[in-house]
Amino acid sequence: MTLGIELSRLTLQYKDTRALDEMSLRLDGGKIYGLLGRNGSGKTSLASVIAAFRPQTSGEVLVGGQPPFENADIVSQICLIREGGDVFDSDRVSVALNFAARFRPNWDADLAARLVDRFELPLRKRVSALSRGMRSALGVVLGLSSRAPLTIFDEVHLGMDAPSRAAFYEELLADYLEHPRTIIISTHLIEEVVSLLEEVVIIDKGRVLFHEPTDDLRERGVSVTGPSAAVAEFTAGLTVLNERILGGTTQVTTFGELGAEQRRAAKAAGLELGPVPLQDLFIHLTAKERRS
Repeated sequence: MTLGIELSRLTLQYKDTRALDEMSLRLDGGKIYGLLGRNGSGKTSLASVIAAFRPQTSGEVLVGGQPPFENADIVSQICLIREGGDVFDSDRVSVALNFAARFRPNWDADLAARLVDRFELPLRKRVSALSRGMRSALGVVLGLSSRAPLTIFDEVHLGMDAPSRAAFYEELLADYLEHPRTIIISTHLIEEVVSLLEEVVIIDKGRVLFHEPTDDLRERGVSVTGPSAAVAEFTAGLTVLNERILGGTTQVTTFGELGAEQRRAAKAAGLELGPVPLQDLFIHLTAKERRS
Protein backbone atom coordinates (compact mmCIF):
# COMPACT_ATOMS: atom_id res chain seq x y z
CA MET A 1 0.00 0.00 0.00
CA THR A 2 1.24 3.47 -0.88
CA LEU A 3 -0.33 6.87 -0.32
CA GLY A 4 -0.25 9.83 -2.67
CA ILE A 5 -0.56 13.45 -1.61
CA GLU A 6 -2.53 16.28 -3.20
CA LEU A 7 -2.33 19.87 -2.01
CA SER A 8 -4.55 22.60 -3.40
CA ARG A 9 -3.93 26.24 -2.39
CA LEU A 10 -2.79 25.01 1.01
CA THR A 11 -2.25 27.86 3.47
CA LEU A 12 -1.01 27.79 7.05
CA GLN A 13 -0.96 31.01 9.07
CA TYR A 14 0.75 31.54 12.44
CA LYS A 15 -0.51 34.92 13.67
CA ASP A 16 1.43 37.34 11.43
CA THR A 17 3.49 34.66 9.68
CA ARG A 18 2.29 32.76 6.63
CA ALA A 19 4.22 29.48 6.78
CA LEU A 20 2.49 27.95 3.74
CA ASP A 21 1.21 30.27 1.04
CA GLU A 22 -1.48 28.78 -1.23
CA MET A 23 0.74 25.80 -2.01
CA SER A 24 -0.39 23.36 -4.68
CA LEU A 25 1.44 20.08 -5.21
CA ARG A 26 0.81 16.49 -6.25
CA LEU A 27 3.03 13.62 -5.12
CA ASP A 28 2.25 10.18 -6.49
CA GLY A 29 2.50 7.24 -4.14
CA GLY A 30 5.37 4.78 -4.09
CA LYS A 31 8.34 7.10 -4.53
CA ILE A 32 11.13 8.59 -2.41
CA TYR A 33 10.93 12.39 -2.42
CA GLY A 34 13.42 14.97 -1.25
CA LEU A 35 11.87 18.03 0.43
CA LEU A 36 14.40 20.83 0.25
CA GLY A 37 14.27 24.37 1.54
CA ARG A 38 16.21 26.86 3.60
CA ASN A 39 15.46 27.38 7.28
CA GLY A 40 12.05 28.97 7.61
CA SER A 41 10.94 27.91 4.14
CA GLY A 42 7.98 25.91 5.47
CA LYS A 43 9.29 22.32 5.35
CA THR A 44 8.36 21.39 8.91
CA SER A 45 5.01 23.17 8.64
CA LEU A 46 4.21 21.25 5.47
CA ALA A 47 5.17 17.92 7.02
CA SER A 48 3.04 18.70 10.10
CA VAL A 49 -0.06 19.45 8.04
CA ILE A 50 0.35 16.38 5.81
CA ALA A 51 0.75 14.18 8.90
CA ALA A 52 -2.30 15.79 10.57
CA PHE A 53 -0.28 17.22 13.46
CA ARG A 54 -2.11 20.48 12.83
CA PRO A 55 -4.97 21.68 10.60
CA GLN A 56 -4.39 24.00 7.69
CA THR A 57 -5.75 27.54 7.77
CA SER A 58 -7.28 27.20 4.31
CA GLY A 59 -6.97 25.15 1.14
CA GLU A 60 -7.05 21.39 0.87
CA VAL A 61 -4.73 18.53 1.70
CA LEU A 62 -5.55 14.97 0.71
CA VAL A 63 -3.59 11.86 1.62
CA GLY A 64 -4.75 8.76 -0.18
CA GLY A 65 -7.66 10.84 -1.46
CA GLN A 66 -8.88 11.79 2.05
CA PRO A 67 -8.31 14.75 4.39
CA PRO A 68 -5.94 13.46 7.07
CA PHE A 69 -6.84 15.75 9.99
CA GLU A 70 -8.90 13.92 12.63
CA ASN A 71 -9.15 10.95 10.26
CA ALA A 72 -8.00 7.95 12.29
CA ASP A 73 -7.93 5.55 9.33
CA ILE A 74 -5.52 7.75 7.38
CA VAL A 75 -3.46 8.97 10.34
CA SER A 76 -2.67 5.38 11.31
CA GLN A 77 -1.01 4.99 7.89
CA ILE A 78 1.21 8.08 8.25
CA CYS A 79 4.43 8.23 10.25
CA LEU A 80 6.15 11.58 10.74
CA ILE A 81 9.50 11.42 12.51
CA ARG A 82 11.04 14.72 13.53
CA GLU A 83 14.55 15.22 14.86
CA GLY A 84 13.54 14.73 18.49
CA GLY A 85 11.79 11.47 17.69
CA ASP A 86 8.47 12.63 19.22
CA VAL A 87 8.78 10.28 22.19
CA PHE A 88 8.47 10.90 25.92
CA ASP A 89 11.80 11.81 27.50
CA SER A 90 10.97 9.89 30.68
CA ASP A 91 10.37 6.61 28.81
CA ARG A 92 13.00 3.95 28.38
CA VAL A 93 13.94 3.16 24.80
CA SER A 94 12.24 -0.23 25.07
CA VAL A 95 9.00 1.44 26.19
CA ALA A 96 9.09 3.87 23.25
CA LEU A 97 9.49 0.94 20.86
CA ASN A 98 6.72 -1.08 22.52
CA PHE A 99 4.40 1.93 22.35
CA ALA A 100 5.03 2.26 18.60
CA ALA A 101 4.45 -1.46 18.12
CA ARG A 102 1.00 -1.17 19.75
CA PHE A 103 -0.20 1.76 17.64
CA ARG A 104 1.52 1.20 14.28
CA PRO A 105 -0.56 -1.35 12.32
CA ASN A 106 2.30 -2.18 9.94
CA TRP A 107 5.00 -2.41 12.62
CA ASP A 108 7.78 -4.92 11.89
CA ALA A 109 9.24 -6.16 15.17
CA ASP A 110 12.01 -8.17 13.50
CA LEU A 111 13.20 -5.13 11.56
CA ALA A 112 13.08 -3.01 14.73
CA ALA A 113 15.18 -5.55 16.64
CA ARG A 114 17.77 -5.70 13.87
CA LEU A 115 18.00 -1.91 13.62
CA VAL A 116 18.34 -1.59 17.39
CA ASP A 117 21.37 -3.89 17.16
CA ARG A 118 22.83 -2.09 14.16
CA PHE A 119 22.59 1.34 15.78
CA GLU A 120 23.54 -0.07 19.20
CA LEU A 121 20.58 1.49 20.94
CA PRO A 122 20.56 0.96 24.73
CA LEU A 123 17.09 -0.41 25.41
CA ARG A 124 17.20 0.18 29.17
CA LYS A 125 18.24 3.82 28.98
CA ARG A 126 15.71 6.60 29.27
CA VAL A 127 15.26 8.74 26.18
CA SER A 128 16.39 11.80 28.15
CA ALA A 129 19.76 10.11 28.76
CA LEU A 130 20.46 9.45 25.09
CA SER A 131 23.00 11.44 23.14
CA ARG A 132 21.69 13.47 20.22
CA GLY A 133 22.99 10.83 17.83
CA MET A 134 21.33 7.98 19.71
CA ARG A 135 18.06 9.89 19.85
CA SER A 136 18.23 10.40 16.08
CA ALA A 137 18.92 6.68 15.66
CA LEU A 138 15.83 5.92 17.74
CA GLY A 139 13.80 8.09 15.39
CA VAL A 140 15.19 6.20 12.40
CA VAL A 141 14.25 2.87 13.97
CA LEU A 142 10.73 4.10 14.72
CA GLY A 143 10.26 5.47 11.22
CA LEU A 144 11.60 2.52 9.25
CA SER A 145 10.01 -0.14 11.46
CA SER A 146 6.60 1.52 11.23
CA ARG A 147 6.45 0.48 7.56
CA ALA A 148 3.83 3.23 7.24
CA PRO A 149 2.53 3.70 3.67
CA LEU A 150 3.52 7.36 4.05
CA THR A 151 6.69 7.92 6.07
CA ILE A 152 8.17 11.38 6.53
CA PHE A 153 11.65 11.98 7.98
CA ASP A 154 12.00 15.64 8.94
CA GLU A 155 15.73 16.24 9.50
CA VAL A 156 15.73 13.19 11.76
CA HIS A 157 19.28 12.16 10.82
CA LEU A 158 21.03 15.49 11.51
CA GLY A 159 22.24 14.37 14.92
CA MET A 160 23.86 11.20 13.59
CA ASP A 161 27.52 10.89 12.67
CA ALA A 162 28.53 10.06 9.10
CA PRO A 163 28.74 6.25 9.51
CA SER A 164 25.32 6.18 11.20
CA ARG A 165 23.80 8.32 8.46
CA ALA A 166 25.25 6.00 5.83
CA ALA A 167 23.70 3.05 7.66
CA PHE A 168 20.34 4.86 7.70
CA TYR A 169 20.43 5.49 3.95
CA GLU A 170 21.39 1.88 3.30
CA GLU A 171 18.60 0.51 5.48
CA LEU A 172 16.03 2.92 4.07
CA LEU A 173 16.74 2.00 0.45
CA ALA A 174 16.87 -1.73 1.12
CA ASP A 175 13.58 -1.73 3.01
CA TYR A 176 11.91 0.55 0.46
CA LEU A 177 12.85 -1.79 -2.38
CA GLU A 178 11.44 -4.75 -0.47
CA HIS A 179 8.37 -2.89 0.84
CA PRO A 180 7.54 0.03 -1.51
CA ARG A 181 5.84 3.01 0.09
CA THR A 182 5.87 6.79 -0.09
CA ILE A 183 8.84 8.32 1.71
CA ILE A 184 9.61 12.01 2.11
CA ILE A 185 13.05 13.06 3.35
CA SER A 186 13.42 16.65 4.49
CA THR A 187 17.11 17.45 4.75
CA HIS A 188 19.96 19.93 4.41
CA LEU A 189 22.45 17.14 3.63
CA ILE A 190 21.46 17.06 -0.01
CA GLU A 191 24.46 15.39 -1.63
CA GLU A 192 24.33 12.54 0.89
CA VAL A 193 20.79 11.56 -0.03
CA VAL A 194 20.58 12.58 -3.69
CA SER A 195 21.13 9.02 -4.93
CA LEU A 196 18.00 7.93 -3.01
CA LEU A 197 15.66 10.61 -4.34
CA GLU A 198 13.39 9.94 -7.29
CA GLU A 199 11.89 13.42 -7.24
CA VAL A 200 12.81 16.70 -5.58
CA VAL A 201 10.52 19.39 -4.20
CA ILE A 202 12.16 22.73 -3.46
CA ILE A 203 10.08 25.16 -1.43
CA ASP A 204 10.73 28.73 -0.38
CA LYS A 205 8.62 31.19 1.59
CA GLY A 206 5.86 28.61 1.79
CA ARG A 207 5.61 28.11 -1.97
CA VAL A 208 6.83 25.43 -4.37
CA LEU A 209 9.75 26.64 -6.48
CA PHE A 210 10.44 23.37 -8.26
CA HIS A 211 9.05 19.87 -8.34
CA GLU A 212 10.90 17.66 -10.80
CA PRO A 213 12.52 14.25 -11.19
CA THR A 214 15.94 14.49 -9.57
CA ASP A 215 17.89 13.72 -12.73
CA ASP A 216 15.92 16.28 -14.77
CA LEU A 217 16.64 19.03 -12.24
CA ARG A 218 20.34 18.15 -12.08
CA GLU A 219 20.66 18.23 -15.87
CA ARG A 220 19.33 21.78 -15.95
CA GLY A 221 22.31 23.05 -13.98
CA VAL A 222 25.47 23.54 -16.06
CA SER A 223 28.80 25.11 -15.16
CA VAL A 224 30.52 27.02 -17.97
CA THR A 225 34.27 27.67 -17.56
CA GLY A 226 36.73 29.41 -19.84
CA PRO A 227 38.10 32.78 -20.99
CA SER A 228 35.94 35.53 -19.53
CA ALA A 229 34.99 37.12 -22.86
CA ALA A 230 34.00 33.78 -24.38
CA VAL A 231 31.96 32.84 -21.29
CA ALA A 232 30.16 36.19 -21.35
CA GLU A 233 29.30 35.79 -25.03
CA PHE A 234 28.11 32.20 -24.65
CA THR A 235 25.94 32.84 -21.57
CA ALA A 236 24.28 35.99 -22.91
CA GLY A 237 20.55 35.33 -22.73
CA LEU A 238 20.92 32.31 -20.44
CA THR A 239 19.75 32.20 -16.82
CA VAL A 240 22.91 32.81 -14.78
CA LEU A 241 22.76 31.74 -11.14
CA ASN A 242 26.32 32.42 -10.07
CA GLU A 243 29.62 33.79 -11.41
CA ARG A 244 33.20 33.41 -10.23
CA ILE A 245 36.14 35.21 -11.79
CA LEU A 246 39.81 34.33 -11.37
CA GLY A 247 42.13 36.44 -13.48
CA GLY A 248 41.06 36.05 -17.10
CA THR A 249 39.00 32.92 -16.39
CA THR A 250 35.31 32.91 -15.48
CA GLN A 251 33.10 30.11 -14.21
CA VAL A 252 29.35 30.61 -14.49
CA THR A 253 26.51 28.43 -13.21
CA THR A 254 23.58 28.47 -15.61
CA PHE A 255 20.10 27.02 -15.21
CA GLY A 256 18.33 25.57 -18.22
CA GLU A 257 18.93 22.68 -20.57
CA LEU A 258 21.55 23.21 -23.29
CA GLY A 259 20.85 21.74 -26.70
CA ALA A 260 23.35 19.84 -28.84
CA GLU A 261 24.04 22.90 -30.96
CA GLN A 262 24.80 25.02 -27.90
CA ARG A 263 27.16 22.37 -26.59
CA ARG A 264 28.99 22.25 -29.91
CA ALA A 265 29.28 26.04 -29.86
CA ALA A 266 30.73 25.92 -26.36
CA LYS A 267 33.34 23.36 -27.40
CA ALA A 268 34.27 25.40 -30.45
CA ALA A 269 34.75 28.45 -28.20
CA GLY A 270 37.12 26.53 -25.94
CA LEU A 271 34.66 26.38 -23.04
CA GLU A 272 34.34 23.56 -20.56
CA LEU A 273 30.84 22.45 -19.61
CA GLY A 274 30.27 20.49 -16.44
CA PRO A 275 27.55 19.28 -14.07
CA VAL A 276 26.46 21.22 -11.00
CA PRO A 277 25.95 19.28 -7.75
CA LEU A 278 22.32 19.39 -6.64
CA GLN A 279 23.30 21.03 -3.35
CA ASP A 280 25.07 23.88 -5.19
CA LEU A 281 22.12 24.23 -7.52
CA PHE A 282 19.77 24.41 -4.54
CA ILE A 283 21.92 27.11 -2.90
CA HIS A 284 21.91 29.25 -6.03
CA LEU A 285 18.19 28.76 -6.76
CA THR A 286 17.22 29.82 -3.24
CA ALA A 287 19.81 32.60 -2.81
CA LYS A 288 18.50 35.69 -1.03
CA GLU A 289 18.75 37.93 -4.07
CA ARG A 290 16.54 35.48 -6.01
CA ARG A 291 14.07 35.13 -3.16
CA SER A 292 13.36 38.79 -2.53
